[in-house]
Amino acid sequence: MRGTIAQFGTYTVDEEKKTFTMKDLGELKWFLGMHIIRDRSTRRLWLLQLSYIEKVANQFISDLSRCPETPITEEELLPLPAEEEVEETSRISYQRKVGSILFAAISTRPDIAFAAVRLSRFNQRPGQYHHDAADRLIRYLYRTRHFCIQYGHQSTVTSFICASDASFADNTIDRKSSQGYVMKLFGGPVAWRANKQDTVTTSSTEAELLAISQTAKEAMYLSRLFRALSLELDEPLSIECDNQTIRLLVEEVAKLQTKLRHVDIHSHWLRQEVQRGSIQLSWQETKKMMADGLTKALNKALFQRFRDFRL
Repeated sequence: MRGTIAQFGTYTVDEEKKTFTMKDLGELKWFLGMHIIRDRSTRRLWLLQLSYIEKVANQFISDLSRCPETPITEEELLPLPAEEEVEETSRISYQRKVGSILFAAISTRPDIAFAAVRLSRFNQRPGQYHHDAADRLIRYLYRTRHFCIQYGHQSTVTSFICASDASFADNTIDRKSSQGYVMKLFGGPVAWRANKQDTVTTSSTEAELLAISQTAKEAMYLSRLFRALSLELDEPLSIECDNQTIRLLVEEVAKLQTKLRHVDIHSHWLRQEVQRGSIQLSWQETKKMMADGLTKALNKALFQRFRDFRL
């Protein structure tokens, strides 16, 4: 690992007990439904939600004998026809399923983030095929309930790795693009997001620029947080993407021509931060892109490769 952690504070636990009523519960093993496993001899730590996932699966699924190997099919989930009615019991049941899924998605399972976001779009008007998609995702979680996030094991010398990706105009209803990012610290993801962009872009370049801008702001925030926690990383802040958009931000001769004012602003802001040295951008081929599965549904082979980067 590269990086140093300075001593945080000067008070010992015994000194704190003189001021506050405290009870020593020993080494942390459970936190908000997450099981924490630590091996100090190898300096590794694992986070998983085995018990939580089993509880959710047994609550919503009656037959767990056949579970899929991917969280969502490649077909796009579409809204119900306007004339089709939705019963209140169906809506409440669906919202409970999606809420349970989202907790796992934001805690320890970035591999289901894209699928969870797609499902959450239909909280007010779910149809039977939306229920089926939610059930499929719960079954996938149950199949992979032993999967966990691991920290302390790295295949690269870089401690903090960021990746950004976008899928241009993939939402057929409004033609907005999907975007996502993932950030890994000491071998494991510490921040990730999958969402639909707020505006319609007119090219893949514009969609990628918006995605990189979101990633850069979050990465800069985390860098400041690390410093506040006395974690000093002796390396530049670098963001990977699989699009040649980075030429527009690192080369003086390349300029973006767009009539979308907000996209132009993001482009100029990114160029400014690159020139200042606040961030560095690097190209990564798609098959090695960590954020690829946060912007699109993947087939079995591609999804397993994406998941291997995450967990």
